[in-house]
Amino acid sequence: MDKRSKIWLGTVGGLFALLILAALLLPKSLALAALSDIIQCLLLLSGAAAFVPLAIRSQGRIRLFWSLITMGVCFWLAYQLYWTWHEVLLQQDVPDLCTWDVVLFLHIVPLMAAIALRPQVSRDQYSARVGRLDFALLLVWWFYLFVLIVMPWQYVVPDIPAYDHNLNNIYVSEQLFLLAGLLACLILSHGAWRKLYSALFGLSLCYSSSSTIANWALARRVYYSGSLYDIPLVASMAWLTWIGLRAKVDTPDPDAPETSTVYGVWVARCSMIAVFSLPLFAAWAMSDLQVPSRIRLFRLTLTLLAAFCMGVMVLVRQRMLDRELFRLLNQSRESVDNLQRLQTQILQSEKLASIGQLVGGAAHELNNPITAMLGYSDLLLNTPLTAEQQPLAAKIGQHVRRTKSLVAGLINFARQAPVPKTPVDLNTLLRTAIKLSQPQSSDLEIEVRTEFAPLPKVLGDSNQLLQVCLQLLANCFHVLSERGGKVMTVTTEQQATNCVLQISTDAMPASHAAGPHLPPVVDPDDGLALSACQAILQEHRGKVTLERQKDGALLLRVELPIAQTMRETAQQTTPPALWQSQPFA
Repeated sequence: MDKRSKIWLGTVGGLFALLILAALLLPKSLALAALSDIIQCLLLLSGAAAFVPLAIRSQGRIRLFWSLITMGVCFWLAYQLYWTWHEVLLQQDVPDLCTWDVVLFLHIVPLMAAIALRPQVSRDQYSARVGRLDFALLLVWWFYLFVLIVMPWQYVVPDIPAYDHNLNNIYVSEQLFLLAGLLACLILSHGAWRKLYSALFGLSLCYSSSSTIANWALARRVYYSGSLYDIPLVASMAWLTWIGLRAKVDTPDPDAPETSTVYGVWVARCSMIAVFSLPLFAAWAMSDLQVPSRIRLFRLTLTLLAAFCMGVMVLVRQRMLDRELFRLLNQSRESVDNLQRLQTQILQSEKLASIGQLVGGAAHELNNPITAMLGYSDLLLNTPLTAEQQPLAAKIGQHVRRTKSLVAGLINFARQAPVPKTPVDLNTLLRTAIKLSQPQSSDLEIEVRTEFAPLPKVLGDSNQLLQVCLQLLANCFHVLSERGGKVMTVTTEQQATNCVLQISTDAMPASHAAGPHLPPVVDPDDGLALSACQAILQEHRGKVTLERQKDGALLLRVELPIAQTMRETAQQTTPPALWQSQPFA
């Protein structure tokens, strides 16, 4: 506790000690009453001032909690100022039928609302909104109860004994409800929150006891302002400052559960019980023949108005509940859709894993004869051949090399070994892949055009991404050779958080555009040509889309997240959809 707080508490303690000395030493007089009333006003003002910083530096429901407590203390201070004005300035006794008694009654209502919020428990936004509406219903019900039971004897048919009797009974009932709520919060809370609720419970118990003792003394006409009966009351007022300066609760209780369905259900039930109690009060008002008819009519009219107001609040609550149910229904539908998509992706992953297991061994066996075929094709090219035989022999070597590349990709895919990722320049990889593919493009007489834009680096394995680039270029060369195309354009650009690679071909000749279906580049499920590419891109969280234009031109688009985005989304568990292709017309 800092020096300022110690001085503040010392001043409060000095005022309390001064009041005790005055009650013990001074006789009943105007000076004693003035001293007692002024000290009580100062102590309540000090308590309200101690709670204001707590409300300012808090957030959410905790701020509302402290604000409601401050409001309750301010109501209490307002009533005490009215009492002081009458006794000290006007030098008159407070009227028996006092209009300001409703302020004294209402000062407990914000305290009840504060503890009903249960700020120590974390709750979602909807629960907080509906909970506040339920509490509003209960608070309206308490105000209705005061007007129903007390005010008829004040305004309709003035009767001091009946007014005092009903006021004391309903005030005691309100204090008992507050004590019960504080006791429940004390039992269910932990740590600093338990200390806070313990202090509030002790304060409320002290105040309730002092109020009961003061009413007993008033009934026997032995009470006067500044007497010994005021000491417990003033002690509870001084206690407010101590709680405000010592409280250290700015966050919910970490040991408390995040939600409490039972609590929410009982709050809703209490609010509904309050609504359904109105017809019972109306029946009681009509059947109580011992009271004047004017009071019965007043109570019946009041009950009808309260039923209308609380009915509107129930309607608003039901509308909020309906909206929440629709929101939960939409979330459930989205969850089912996401689950179905995830199931499809898992099946695809299992299919690819099964393919890897099946072809891993076969690929190793195929590698030896393919190597021999490649050697024989090279020897064939070095032998004297006719002009017609030379391109045919070159084409044999080309297809053998392509087959060897596919087998190597299948072997890498079957291994499924994770590799470390580093920042990679996609433009450099593409230049390398195009340079390595130059013999193939030259043999097929395909012109490769490039348009590279400056790109940030992507996070990945350079060898694997180079393999993807080589495989995609090889497949596009194969498609162009089969369809008679002669130009392929490779471009790069940055779009939002992705680096985009596009491989496009020129329009297909009319004789080929309407030909049979394209090679497996269109749909990886029809063959194994791009299985390794799929696995690599999935590992790098990339995506490939394939489109065919009306003129037969193909557009192959690869998206890879930039390095920073890749790090931020590294914890995602749902694999992206890798292949999206449009059907051919």
